[in-house]
This record gives sequence, C-alpha cells and structure tokens, in this order.
Amino acid sequence: MEYIVFAWVIFAIIALIMSKGFLDEKKKRKEFIFWLRNHYGELPKRDGYREGEMNKISRYFQVHKKASFHIDDITWNDLNMDEVFWRMNYTFSAAGEEYLYYLLRTPMQDMERAALLERQIEYFMEHKEERIAFQAFFSEIGKTGKYSIYDYLDHLDLLGERNNRMHYAGNLAIILSLIIMFFNVQYGTLLLVVVMGRNIIAYFKSKNEIDPYVTSFSYILRLMQNAEKMERMPVGAFAKEVEELKKCRKTLGKFKAGSYIIMSASRMSGSGNPLEIALDYVRMVFHLDLIKFNQMLAEVQKNKASIDRMMTLTGYMETVIAIGAFRASLGVYCIPRFDRRRGMKAENLYHPLLEDPVKNSILTEKGVLITGSNASGKSTFLKTVAVNAILAQTIYTCLADSYSAGFYRIMSSMALRDDLSGGDSYYIVEIKSLKRILNEIGEEGNPVLCFVDEVLRGTNTVERIAASTQILKSLSKASVLCFAATHDIELTHLLEKHYNNYHFEEEVMGKDIVFHYRLLKGRAVTRNAIKLLGVMGYDEEIIQEAEALAEGFLKSGSWDEKMTC
Repeated sequence: MEYIVFAWVIFAIIALIMSKGFLDEKKKRKEFIFWLRNHYGELPKRDGYREGEMNKISRYFQVHKKASFHIDDITWNDLNMDEVFWRMNYTFSAAGEEYLYYLLRTPMQDMERAALLERQIEYFMEHKEERIAFQAFFSEIGKTGKYSIYDYLDHLDLLGERNNRMHYAGNLAIILSLIIMFFNVQYGTLLLVVVMGRNIIAYFKSKNEIDPYVTSFSYILRLMQNAEKMERMPVGAFAKEVEELKKCRKTLGKFKAGSYIIMSASRMSGSGNPLEIALDYVRMVFHLDLIKFNQMLAEVQKNKASIDRMMTLTGYMETVIAIGAFRASLGVYCIPRFDRRRGMKAENLYHPLLEDPVKNSILTEKGVLITGSNASGKSTFLKTVAVNAILAQTIYTCLADSYSAGFYRIMSSMALRDDLSGGDSYYIVEIKSLKRILNEIGEEGNPVLCFVDEVLRGTNTVERIAASTQILKSLSKASVLCFAATHDIELTHLLEKHYNNYHFEEEVMGKDIVFHYRLLKGRAVTRNAIKLLGVMGYDEEIIQEAEALAEGFLKSGSWDEKMTC
C-alpha cells in the first residue's frame, strides 16, 4: 500500500510540473499575441545582436546567391545596409530574417514578382487577425541559435557514414545476457554489466558527435509542425505557399515519426523530472535516441531540397508580413513606379536611419554631379538615393512621396579605406572599386545605377581631376546612371555636357555654422572651408594668410610662394 501511495505522489508531482510548464507557455503566447495586436509597426524587443550574427543571417543568401546580379559586399557596406536591415527586421524566425536579408541583396530586375508581392503585403496589412496568427506561428518556429540551419546542412557529410548496426548489436547483447541469466545467473549478470558499461561509454562518445546537429533537426520539426497548423486555418493570400509547404512536409513524414525520443527538451538535461531521468537511462543503455538520430539523418540527407524549400517558403511569407510592419512604422512611404527610361524622378526622399531627416527631391535623365563642403549633406544624399533604389527593387517600398525610375543594377564606391591585410593603399583600393563598376557596365543586363563619393581622393589634384574627368565620362553612357559627389569645382565645368549639377551649401554665422541639407540646382559657389577654421578657433593669422593664398591662386592660376612666407 505504501508503494502505491508513493507512486501516486510521484505521478502527481510530474503532472504538476507538466501542467505548470503548459500554463506558463500558454500565458507567454497570450502576452505575445496581445503585444502583436497593439504594437503593429514597432520593432520587436531583442536581447541585442551578438558578434558574428550577420554571418549567420547571411547564410541563406550565400547558399542561394546566383550568377545574376546582386548587391555586392562593397555596396552593401558603403550604404550601411546592415543597419538598414536591423531597422526593418520585424521577423521572429531564423527563416524570416535570413530571407529578408537575401531579398535586400537581390534587387528585382523586372516586374515579374512585384505585383504578387504587393498584393500579399497589402492583404496582411489590412487583415489583422490573419497577420497575427501567422506571426505567432513564425515566433514558435523561432531561431536556430548560434548557427544557421544551412551551416548544419552543409556539414552533414562530416558525420561520415552512420548506421545502426553497432547499436542493434549492443541491444542484442543485452537480450542474450538476460537469456543466459536463466541458465547461469553469475555469468549472465557479469555479461549484462559488461555490455551495459560498454553501451554507456559508446553512448556518450556518439552523443557528443550528434548533439550540435540536434538543433537543426529540432528546427526542421518546428517548421513542419507550424506548417501543419497553417494548413488548418484560413490562409488568405498565402494559399499557394501553404499548399506547397504541405507537400514538402509530407515528404518528411518518416523524419518526424518517433522524433520525441531525441527531441525531448529534457533529454540528458538533468531536469530532475523522475520520468525523464528514467528515460535518460533507457537512452544510455539502449541508444534509442542515437538510433533515431541516424534514421532522421538519412531522411534529411534524402530530402535536403524539401527542407530548403520549406525554409524559402516560410522565410518569404514572414518577410511579406515584415515589410507591411516596416511600412506601418513609416510616416510616409510610396509604391515605386518602374519604366524603361534612363533617369530618376523622386519627390521628398528620406533615409530610413535618420530620426528627423531633411527630405530632398531629384529629377534627372542623366548623371548627377554634387558639390559642396564637408558635412553639408553630399554623402547622406547619395546614400539616401541608393538605399531607396534598393528598397524599391527589393521590398517594393520607397521612403518618399513618389519614386519613378528604371530597373537598375545598383553599385557604389564610397566608404573606402586602406586594405592593410592585402597591402593595398587607399588609391589602389579606390581604382579597383571603380573598375568593378566599369566592368559591370559591360555585362548584359539592366543599366547600372552607381554612386561615387569623392572620385580618386587618394591622389594629387592634377592627376585626380584629369583621371576623374575621364572615369566620370565613362560613367555617363546610356547604360549607366551615375550620382557622384566631389569637392573639385573644376569637374562641374569639364563634365557640364554629361552631368546635371547640384550642390549643398551652408552658412557661417559668426562663430556658428548652419547646414541646411537642402539639395540645390547648379554648382557650389561658396567657399567656406577656410572660414570654418575660424569657427573652430584657429589663429586669425592662419586664416588671413590662407584666404590670401587661395585668392591669389584663383586670380593667377598658380601658387605664390611669397604668400607662404
């Protein structure tokens, strides 16, 4: 009787622990849905991004990067696109954020997918309950931890050829030792102890090998489980995607069957749950989870294409909803219009990373040359146009009142620096960067839209102006639209037939300098660099002699050595 009471107490404790876990999860889900319902357009709270996080997030892009045009690393880094990605990362799953990153690096080159994307974005912006339901599913799928699922899939071969013969042999030896015990207890017991000891030692050796891959298997299962949930609800604009998910899920039926034995969250965790402790000993002796792992591994290797397709479909669906949330966070946005004419027309463009941006407009059918002093707004404007061009061709959204342009291959040469590891000087890095743009112009495809900040700043004035003129002439062909910023007013005259001139200017007001950040037509006419020395507290003698030296050069075209004495 005492044993029965003790058993019931243990059972009750286990039931209470399981019930509490269930209730905690239910409460957490309820709070999450409440947050989604009341904070649409607000970025999810995150713990912070670890070092190397972008390497993981970029894995889907690296695996699916094709020979067709994509945003290269130089352009991505020039435009601070990592920060733009974080600004619009309204995703909750690894599949979602990896696909969003991929989308931002693969601009559309035609209208093929734009109409469908827009219909789906609008649908989920308007249908709140369906949107929340899908976001809850994506949250349950969650992240993969330190590595992308593609890191695991790419390294499955490192596990080598695995089969269950040794595990089955160990289990058979246990059965034989039990049979021997019926005839000779002493020898049977000794054999049982030896076999169990051998099985336990072999278990921990194999367990350490497979544990890193259990994370990816767990993620695949969550993809399958939530795909199944999606099938049971009104799918709205995602009918085609959910149907395809269903087909992929069914091909992985054997993968899921019996997966609990290895996927239990309490497996070998020392949780203190008596039932799980008992199961852990069963696993150690009979290798049940190792056997199941090998079976699941075989299914993964056989169905990599289905797993990849599930990641793609799930990532795409969540990205659609994330774009809608990003739009909801914006004060003003527009749907871009595309045509085949060279040029760009945009009204009140602004940058997504600026809290209180000054908006600027541009209308041009040929290249744009921008002049102005440092910090006047030249580089920010170039980045604003470039980022909006990328957003137009990726998420079909522009931060502007209106945007009309062609489809472009977008490139830049802006935030360059010396390559210490490669031994290249700034100038060498710069001419290599510009050469890749010139090479791209010669490739088949849409026109190139390029952005160049301070052409050839890494060399002397005479050669800089001579070489810059010819390079920028090459970037004014019909197959390219170039936006360039420069301090060299000479270029605005030399390239007047090839580029439209715009400029930024500032005002020096006493000891203050005021930047308006407004794009103005024509070349810069003010010279404030020397005046800024006074604002910063330089000696008046330095300022006066510098002014005199500059004035002398502008009048005579040569430097007067006497002025430097």
